[in-house]
Amino acid sequence: MEPMSKFDHLDLDGRLLQLLLAVLDSGSVTGAAQRLGVTQSAVSHLLDKLRAVTGDPLFVKSGRGIAPTARAEALAAQARTLLRHMEHFARGDDFDPARWQATVTVAANDFQRDLLLPALASRLRVQAPGVVLRVIPSTIPSLEMLRDDDCQLVLSPRPPDGADIVQKRLFEDAYRVFHDPAVRAAPRDLADYLAADHVTVVYEPRRGLDLDQHLAQQGVLRRFAVMVPSLGALPAFVRGTPLLATAPGLMAHQGFHGLASAVPPLSCPSLPMYAIWHVRYQQDAAHRWLRAELEAVVRALPDLSRAAVAP
Repeated sequence: MEPMSKFDHLDLDGRLLQLLLAVLDSGSVTGAAQRLGVTQSAVSHLLDKLRAVTGDPLFVKSGRGIAPTARAEALAAQARTLLRHMEHFARGDDFDPARWQATVTVAANDFQRDLLLPALASRLRVQAPGVVLRVIPSTIPSLEMLRDDDCQLVLSPRPPDGADIVQKRLFEDAYRVFHDPAVRAAPRDLADYLAADHVTVVYEPRRGLDLDQHLAQQGVLRRFAVMVPSLGALPAFVRGTPLLATAPGLMAHQGFHGLASAVPPLSCPSLPMYAIWHVRYQQDAAHRWLRAELEAVVRALPDLSRAAVAP
């Protein structure tokens, strides 16, 4: 490592900041090299330079890999902000997605992730090949994850409430009752529905679906024979069993292939889906383009007879 005295803050540049994020996101020097399209030795050299500038080891050995220090974690949030400002400085208002070089982090749980983000990734590969799409779980979205720039976009039915948070409804889905037609028929009526065993989702730590909470408050009691941690896990427990799963209708185009569905024999609230971002990105040309691409994905969703797309 070169002596720290040879470097100061003026030796920082966008490549070093990009390197820090690449190593942090990929969890290895090899992964960072592949992401940046350079050799491992180049990554190691630049990492040594960054260590000298910051006066911190940044990454230390952990088992067979490496782990970021607390300082590296703190610097990463600043690096994302600095890179964004540098990009704005160079780009101005003349935005060309083909020239966009960035890692865009989107937070989403399995339903909205699998429904929307593969198609968005395909559009990015064609129109903005320099963009890396990073997907993280949203769980219950917090204000901090947007304010701290942990992600630039959240997809969730539960927008956090904050004066500096912007949201837009993407679509609204209707719930359906899924069942295996080889095992049982759709519930004939409410009594048949309530007499059946059900499988539902309980997120950690023990947070049920909004639908389940709504029905319980209405005095509708069902027997849950199985509880799984995500919507995507439901089909495996319905298939080959008499269990019922009440889930968003658009999931019929995901892992629910081969299962049948019917309108619930009782009134259920709809499931809205929102795109959520921090106000800092409201007028950002790249982010506006990204949001427009996401809306194009929504408009192309199959079977929109049950999913009202927001204007």
